[in-house]
Amino acid sequence: MTNTDANRTNRDNIARGHLLDERAAALDGAPNDPTYDEGLESFDGDQFDREEREALRRVPGLSTELEDVTEVEYRQLRLERVVLAGIWTEGTLIEAENSLRELAALAETAGSTVLEGMIQRRTNPDPATYLGSGKAEELRDVVIAEGADTVVVDGELGPSQRRALEDVVKVKVIDRTALILDIFAQHAKSKEGRAQVELAQLQYLLPRLRGWGESMSRQAGGRVAGGEGIGSRGPGETKIELDRRRINQRIAKLRRDIKGMKTTRDTKRASRKVNHVPSVAIVGYTNAGKSSLLNRLTGAGVLVQDQLFATLDTTVRRAETSEGRPYTLTDTVGFVRSLPHQLVEAFRSTLEEAADADVLLHVVDGSHPDPEGQIVAVHEVLAEVEAGENREIIAVNKADLADPEVLDRLQRANPDVAIVSARTGRGLESLTAMIEAALPRPEIEVDVLVPYERGDLVSRLHAEGDVLTEEHTPEGTRLTAKVTADLHGVLGSYAV
Repeated sequence: MTNTDANRTNRDNIARGHLLDERAAALDGAPNDPTYDEGLESFDGDQFDREEREALRRVPGLSTELEDVTEVEYRQLRLERVVLAGIWTEGTLIEAENSLRELAALAETAGSTVLEGMIQRRTNPDPATYLGSGKAEELRDVVIAEGADTVVVDGELGPSQRRALEDVVKVKVIDRTALILDIFAQHAKSKEGRAQVELAQLQYLLPRLRGWGESMSRQAGGRVAGGEGIGSRGPGETKIELDRRRINQRIAKLRRDIKGMKTTRDTKRASRKVNHVPSVAIVGYTNAGKSSLLNRLTGAGVLVQDQLFATLDTTVRRAETSEGRPYTLTDTVGFVRSLPHQLVEAFRSTLEEAADADVLLHVVDGSHPDPEGQIVAVHEVLAEVEAGENREIIAVNKADLADPEVLDRLQRANPDVAIVSARTGRGLESLTAMIEAALPRPEIEVDVLVPYERGDLVSRLHAEGDVLTEEHTPEGTRLTAKVTADLHGVLGSYAV
């Protein structure tokens, strides 16, 4: 390198340092500084934007190290140590940092220790390494300095992008989708839940099969083909083709199994519809407090943890209105921004509980930095399963931790909003009243005289209909009520 080149490099480094210092001051609240406006007239905005787009900035406050030394040592022995990397392509810096903090919470839920988080300003992801070759090398330096063994990218990587980035950083690279799938695999407990997660994992893995060296391109036939013997496609089949075929066969079997489980779920749902039991589906962003709210409303005893995706298996519980009318409350899987489409497809049968519900109880975390963003993400998933038109009540949870201004903003921006706290019980009476008012009610008005020996019909009228008047006469019980079509047919012979 010549002296001229060295001087130019030094000038570039000094300029980059000044720009990053100015940006850091702005992020630390520099606008409140009385000297902040000095010298802005000579500032070249275009150069600043270019530098910002190329910058790979660190996001503070992501470390999940624990204070208990013994627990930290245990985690370092057992868990992965990860560095997060994200790209800021649109929106504000605060939104980009919130997204990376959510990724940190996901990584922690999966059992990792988050060491560092990086954000790069780019218009579009690099088609080769996602970050770009220069920034990928900077990320490798951070990985080495922090002693990390995994990089988690806040986005979905293509197969070639993942391979290229691994080749640069020299450690395992996973993307946001793979991380969420791993959490689902850890938390699924029911037979249906495990099958749905495995299906989503295999659909994600299929286009990403890769070989190490030449092991996947070797040909194998007969009993050499991984012990397959009869049923393999013969001596022309390579190992990667064999693995791909096995995965496709497993996917087909899982789809058949889930279809059979869906039949059982549909039968139970149809039974509730025949009996005209209204249904309320609890939906919302992950960790918004859906299970806590279900426990408060019904005493369900569902597992509650301060983790993302703690609940994956659907829980249905019975509740009653103040008038004694029964209805069901269903706890569903939580949603998240950019929920992998494989999961939406695999969990479609579970999410149909929300699509078929009479009322959606949409739980929002009022203490989250971006509750409006959570609402938008949930509405996107509901639209995918055709539940976007259902009657919706928004329950802003964690009111004891939320900023009053945020609560007021959410109330003004959305109809049918209840401010509640599942932990303290605040606002639950108001929420229950809103749910009762939203439940569908019988619409056919009848005037009947029911003989005393048909007390079962009178009991059914009270349970399934809205009794307007009731009078005991020598001939029997005279009632006027609003009933469903089925009950109207049964009462036809007793009409006055």
